[in-house]
Amino acid sequence: MQFMEADRQVCDKLLPGLRQQLTEIPLPELESEDSAAIEIFRAHGGTNLLVPRNYGGLDASPLEAARVVRALAATAPSMTVATMMHHFSLGTLFALAELVRTESDGEDLLLRRVVGERLLVASGFAEGRSAQGILAPTMTAVPVDGGYLVNGAKKPCSLSISMDLLTASVGVEQPDGTTAMGLLLLPADSPGISVHPFWSTFALAGAESNEVRLTDVLVSPEQIIAPEPALADAMDRLTTVGLIWFQLNVCAAYTGIASLLVEKVLHGARGSVSDRAALAVRIESAAALTEGLARRMMAGETDNDALATSLVTRFAVQDAVTAVASQAVELLGGMAFVATTDIAYLVAAVQAIAFHPPSRTSVAGGLLDYYAGYPMVVA
Repeated sequence: MQFMEADRQVCDKLLPGLRQQLTEIPLPELESEDSAAIEIFRAHGGTNLLVPRNYGGLDASPLEAARVVRALAATAPSMTVATMMHHFSLGTLFALAELVRTESDGEDLLLRRVVGERLLVASGFAEGRSAQGILAPTMTAVPVDGGYLVNGAKKPCSLSISMDLLTASVGVEQPDGTTAMGLLLLPADSPGISVHPFWSTFALAGAESNEVRLTDVLVSPEQIIAPEPALADAMDRLTTVGLIWFQLNVCAAYTGIASLLVEKVLHGARGSVSDRAALAVRIESAAALTEGLARRMMAGETDNDALATSLVTRFAVQDAVTAVASQAVELLGGMAFVATTDIAYLVAAVQAIAFHPPSRTSVAGGLLDYYAGYPMVVA
């Protein structure tokens, strides 16, 4: 079996034609701010990869998803990192809708419209903000006549240009002065939503990671999914599952980006046989760790222990892919580095794995507590 063949086979089976069309576009064009990659992803139905089958989605398993994400990341890094947040947002939305299902068919109709029209959903969760959990509220909702006024901002926010809908965790002000967490779902063209330049680096510029601001956005009560306090335990479980899925996607995406560098080394027969074999072993170790997490999820292991495992997997993969990138550049040599911008670009893009939450520092204490016999807590 050739390098990454298994990943590409799954990708081509679930999303036929997508990878092939992307490979026809030069990497600098794919990764540019005005890249067509995200719309190509939409056109091939990639938006529905993780949507449950009963809603009309592809219902990919965790293992299938990991392989698809790796294959796509080795083709179009920015698109894959951006749509990773789409998968996270949509997965959270569908799970929460099932948890708080009401007698109204409005939510169900909207979810089916998301699938049928291949809508892209941007994440306004706290991903990217220092010292905050990924599901911590980034917006505030104050009651007014007709609903709520929502204010807040998310930066960076991937898919800020292509998004059709925006999801966000929102702190809803209660009559007694307390704040309850809810999930906000808004059309991207709602009055008061604006997009502002934020991403200044060339790495992953095609992910559309700008600032999205909400300024006095009037929303109806139906646009905020707010679980009852009695569902607190179920919400905790949902949050745990969401965090595990997120780490799986992060691992698969950046393993894929680093894999493209490895493939260049293998195809160019750079370095000694031992050097190339060691490089392949290291990147395949990262892939195996990722797939191991996926298989545990498929076995139903999505509890607190699995959350700890997902974090260990994430940081082990992070160490592996950044080391692979450095080793691959050395083996490719100086002439390859200066002959094209692709090598420098991929090396820079791989480093972004460290910036996805949670940070290594923020969970260090939690992991030590976990190994001392306490539950894993992500701050």
